[in-house]
Amino acid sequence: MFPPTPPPAGTTAAVSNRSGTVSVRTTEQGLPLELRIDPRELRYGGQRLADEILTLCRRSAMEAGARRRDELDRDGMPAEILDKLGLPTRADVAAAQAIEDEEEPTPTSWMRPL
Repeated sequence: MFPPTPPPAGTTAAVSNRSGTVSVRTTEQGLPLELRIDPRELRYGGQRLADEILTLCRRSAMEAGARRRDELDRDGMPAEILDKLGLPTRADVAAAQAIEDEEEPTPTSWMRPL
């Protein structure tokens, strides 16, 4: 295995899928820094796993961008500049999550295999 890499200088965020079987930590640009996949996810095939990873990267990037916006806001940067930088607000993150939750099918069972 590779040695652990030091954390990057920028803002990062980590998100997981509902079942916690796939998690991703990315920069605010969406660059994946860490990826964890439970072996049970491999049974669904490569395309589904790739789609899940890309979705999580987008969510993580949005969260990291909102954190960066919060940091810059605390440091006194005007809202107009933050808007021009394209950094999402907490409301943007919440709205995107609500849309994603509506689109995701409800599980047929809440039980997980042992």
